[in-house]
Amino acid sequence: MFNPSQADVRRFFCAAHAKTDSGAPMQAIETLASLWIAEHPEYHAELVDVEAALLHNYDDPPGQTNPFLHLSMHLSISEQCSIDQPRGIRQAVELLAKRLDSLHDAHHATMECLGQMLWESQRAGRPPDGEAYIACVQRRATRD
Repeated sequence: MFNPSQADVRRFFCAAHAKTDSGAPMQAIETLASLWIAEHPEYHAELVDVEAALLHNYDDPPGQTNPFLHLSMHLSISEQCSIDQPRGIRQAVELLAKRLDSLHDAHHATMECLGQMLWESQRAGRPPDGEAYIACVQRRATRD
């Protein structure tokens, strides 16, 4: 299983952004990352300086958005949907995107479910509950 360090993740997104800006060839995962980076111009300045990105502490001040975590969640959800794992996530996200009329907004809503599932898993010391995750996204897709 692939388990990159925090520094690896930050270098990856900074490199994908740099390759986009320079027109350099990219691997498929970098192309996907660049599409989500393009959706978040508010992060572009933080992706330009790799050394600053490696040193930045997004826990101080509390509540500060971590662009690398946010973009990683977009990538995770994209990958989950591409292979429909956990089973049913593709349909749930597609329904949510249709309801919200935006894949981007659907990803943001799905992130809340993903974050909740991971938090509960860590708190309880159990594996992530994919069924609860899917149910959360489905509930969001069927709200009136």
